[in-house]
Amino acid sequence: MIKGTRAEDIGAVMQKIPWHLRKKAKEVTLDMAANMIKAVRLSFPHASRVIDRFHVQKLAFDAVQELRIKYRWEAIDQENEAIAKAKLNKETYEPEIFPNGDTLKQVLARSRFLLFKHQSKWTLSQLERATFLL
Repeated sequence: MIKGTRAEDIGAVMQKIPWHLRKKAKEVTLDMAANMIKAVRLSFPHASRVIDRFHVQKLAFDAVQELRIKYRWEAIDQENEAIAKAKLNKETYEPEIFPNGDTLKQVLARSRFLLFKHQSKWTLSQLERATFLL
């Protein structure tokens, strides 16, 4: 274990490993922190740097979540505009309802967990939502 996260501190400890052993390293797995990339580059210059799976998945999940929220806000805005338009025309607003009883904004709100687990593990309601969503 190395105390601290500064590249120089990590590099100083790594330099204690003999050069002939460090140059044998073919691959080093690390997170996406710039200080870790720098420390590994300096300590193991011949090794490939590979970002660990957890951090790559987290980036992908965050991006999907951001899109889902963006589309939900768009659906909310569209519904608000449709409500205002119906009010102007003295009509009753009726949102589109999917066969499972959800509106588009409800499908987008309730689809969070189905997007992050394998299709084989979806519940029946998640499978139904995925049909409308995807």
